[in-house]
Amino acid sequence: MLSLTGSLALNPISPMSQALDEIVAGAPQTRVLELRPGALDELPRIFQRHFASAKPLIVADPTTYRVAGQTALELLLAAGHPEAARFVFEDPAFYAEQSYVTQLQRKLRQEPRLVPVAVGSGTISDVVKLAAHEAGRRYLAIATAASMDGYTAFGASITRHASKQTRPCAAPLAVIADLSIIAAAPAALSAAGYADLLAKMTAGADWILAAELGVEPIHQKAWDLAQSRLLEAVENPAQIRSGGLEAIQSLTEGLLLTGFAMQFAESSRPASGAEHQFSHLLDMRHHTVNGMSPLHGFKVGLGILAVAALYEYILKQPLDKLDISRCCDAWPEESRLESIIRRIFPDRQLAEVALVETRAKHNTVAELRDQLLLLRRQWPGLAQRLRRQLISFARFKQMLREAGAPVEPEEIGLTRRCLRESFVAAYHLRRRFTVLDLAVRTGLLDSALDQIFAPGGHFDQRAG
Repeated sequence: MLSLTGSLALNPISPMSQALDEIVAGAPQTRVLELRPGALDELPRIFQRHFASAKPLIVADPTTYRVAGQTALELLLAAGHPEAARFVFEDPAFYAEQSYVTQLQRKLRQEPRLVPVAVGSGTISDVVKLAAHEAGRRYLAIATAASMDGYTAFGASITRHASKQTRPCAAPLAVIADLSIIAAAPAALSAAGYADLLAKMTAGADWILAAELGVEPIHQKAWDLAQSRLLEAVENPAQIRSGGLEAIQSLTEGLLLTGFAMQFAESSRPASGAEHQFSHLLDMRHHTVNGMSPLHGFKVGLGILAVAALYEYILKQPLDKLDISRCCDAWPEESRLESIIRRIFPDRQLAEVALVETRAKHNTVAELRDQLLLLRRQWPGLAQRLRRQLISFARFKQMLREAGAPVEPEEIGLTRRCLRESFVAAYHLRRRFTVLDLAVRTGLLDSALDQIFAPGGHFDQRAG
């Protein structure tokens, strides 16, 4: 069993357990982690220890309430918490959007003794995290699937005014990850979690790029948490698909480690690069397939492949010989940004978001020149670091397919033309420096896309 409250009984099948023990002992926000089959039974003890005089509020959607919420409520009632209550989001359209945060926040502020217990994965986790933060409460989280890395993460990804942004807020005080529940989750959820974890390879490459070009330094503790055991956690994608307990535990631990990385960095940078920008773009456009939004990890998985294809093209270019004058001559003045962005985004709200985000990272010509001079000097060593961080597009595709995640845009309802256009749109929607920024600044994006979508390319346009 793995039970982390400052001391640990090691699970012999899990070589990550010692790392998690040390992390919880020094984590900035999360003080308790229970990770084992049957861990949900520990909920009353944990609640009593950390919230003895409070009133527990089970927060779930109808599915997660059925899977674990009802049992959690019954355990609390039986253990002497007669005021334990539930708050179930019944809206079929429920997603991580500000109006749902406001609903829960209003409930919490009506009763100062309420402590939310989030039962669910991505949407529930993010909504409860932000609502608790805005109401001035700590909270507990009960994981129901290994589908994302946000359980132990700082920050919540919430849509507000058409813009999906990571909002600063603390991770839960305690996380209960009952492997009996998580392993029984639909295989698609584990496949989505696998894709979200695999994305740390491309996110890591983007962070290396940003650090080398003086945009955003690497937080070493967060880097080590997100990257040091990543290969170990993603090495058996076929076992993820078959639902083996050992593989699901390894996946869950990898996702929790990434969440802790974000907690230490107080940023989503350790976990999120350009591949997540593709996902956020689809979220902000309310993209659905048969009336349902594709799973977060599935959208990220296509983002991984898009980013891997772009990196493969760029890493073949002799950027140590880059024509900097040509790049500077082609660089748009800030006064032109609005007309450029409004052509890309007919939707007014999206255009406003893109304008704010693009202006936040738009260099002057002089700044661009300095950055590209640095790139040209650093490129031989930087290219080597990026190659060591990444695997091939073909290998990414194989691993995602083996885990049961989509690998073609049509599988999540995208045309290839839409995917191609998403490279440009995704660049404008986030100020975070990624390979998209490198491609735009070096003037390579159009030629890269021509090759990526050419006959025989990574996303052969004819196949769509």
